[in-house]
Amino acid sequence: MTLQMVMLLFPRFQQLDLAGPFDVFARFSDRLQIHLAWKNEGAVADVNGLRIAPTVAFADCPQADILFVPGGAGQLPLMDDAETLDFLRRQGASARYVTSVCTGSLLLAAAGLLTGYRATSHWLPLRQLAHFGAEPIAERVVVDRNRVTGAGVTSGIDFALTLAALLFGEEAAKLAQLMMEYDPAPPFDCGSPTRAAPEIVERAREATQALQQAREEAAQRAAARLRS
Repeated sequence: MTLQMVMLLFPRFQQLDLAGPFDVFARFSDRLQIHLAWKNEGAVADVNGLRIAPTVAFADCPQADILFVPGGAGQLPLMDDAETLDFLRRQGASARYVTSVCTGSLLLAAAGLLTGYRATSHWLPLRQLAHFGAEPIAERVVVDRNRVTGAGVTSGIDFALTLAALLFGEEAAKLAQLMMEYDPAPPFDCGSPTRAAPEIVERAREATQALQQAREEAAQRAAARLRS
């Protein structure tokens, strides 16, 4: 049986959140069909201007066996977007796996799909998951029953290989990792706030202060709607 994977697209998404997992899952095209879904089939630009075209509109999208949501700055306005949240809610209700990378987990949470689950996100807005009754976990990939979430941006490949192992077996996932030559050796040991120098962490917080405040306010509004 071919599994249906629905990957959400939206304006100002973070393309690496999606491109890393897409590359992994595309290696299983004999067992997995990928749909890039948005409200319409017009191309959308990622946060840096790279344009990618959806393959299906919401109205024509098949039911997902695996629902995936990336993050990016465009996540923020979608926290108040009833059409997108309703789409995620419908797709997630019967999906075999509900998944995300980075702030995509906040969209899942706003749709009510992470309440009562352990989940992760980018380290800067991670604590906002608690507004929705989710338990924020500062780990690279978090698996809680059929919810699989990845941390910030580059964790997408780790997330995808983890999910591939759950879907197709560890040996298949290992082969995909080898074929991708995924053998990370970063030039600096500062890719996490637990390892970066305090002054670099503070600079990152200061540089994104306005965005994180806007995210906090959007999360509080979305959480209040879920409770009402």
